[in-house]
Amino acid sequence: MRQTANSLEIRKITLDQSYRTHVWHIGSALSIADILDALYSSILEIVSPYDSDRDPFILSKGHAALALRASLQGRGWASAEELDTFCSDATYLGVHPEHRVRGIDFSTGSLGQGLSYGVGAALAARTRKSSRRVFVLISDGECNEGTIWVAIMFAAHHQLANLIALVDLNGQQALGYTQDVLNLSPLADRWRAFGWDVHDVDGHDAAELAMAIADLEPTSGPPHVLIAHTTFGKGVSCMENQVEWHYWSPSAAEYQQALLEIDAAL
Repeated sequence: MRQTANSLEIRKITLDQSYRTHVWHIGSALSIADILDALYSSILEIVSPYDSDRDPFILSKGHAALALRASLQGRGWASAEELDTFCSDATYLGVHPEHRVRGIDFSTGSLGQGLSYGVGAALAARTRKSSRRVFVLISDGECNEGTIWVAIMFAAHHQLANLIALVDLNGQQALGYTQDVLNLSPLADRWRAFGWDVHDVDGHDAAELAMAIADLEPTSGPPHVLIAHTTFGKGVSCMENQVEWHYWSPSAAEYQQALLEIDAAL
């Protein structure tokens, strides 16, 4: 488990914006910071966000968009000033991703839909003989949705090897722990039974994630899924594995303590 300076900066920006705006979903955003760091630092092949042959990324768990926007800022596709318009009047930077924002390919937020977008994008790439890969980050709670499993079956049937799903397995969703709401364990075996190439990874180790994806075959064979084992609220002790942080924003004292912990990790 190795957090990088980039992933810690993603967490810090997420904390800053959540505290400033009193917007929720901070725990969900913190759990994917290392996954986004890996994707935007060394995995996604994107020369420009306007390049038609770039590797598209779809954040299906759209409520974690603060972490995505922090990643775009790290790539230079968004400024700190732009991010400071988050959830203000006359901005496209709302709680969920909006495709009008530079670097965001798909508007998401209705849970269970992102993988279907990814299947369509992967099939389109094959039809156009494009070498681009399609990455979709979904939550374990989304695996409760029937549309996810329809997309899983379709992708396996069509052998969409250029489709790579990442499951943020943090064990929580809006109103409880995933195993109590609808237990899908063992999740890796379920994906495997539906015909996918499955890999279990540490979702907080960007280097391990990058190595695992580098070894995938993107031109033939089944689609791929990385079951990324993560901690909800990762990096802030009072938020880790606490369901209530799906809908809370930090108080002044909690915010200051969180910054101290992030700075200590840096």
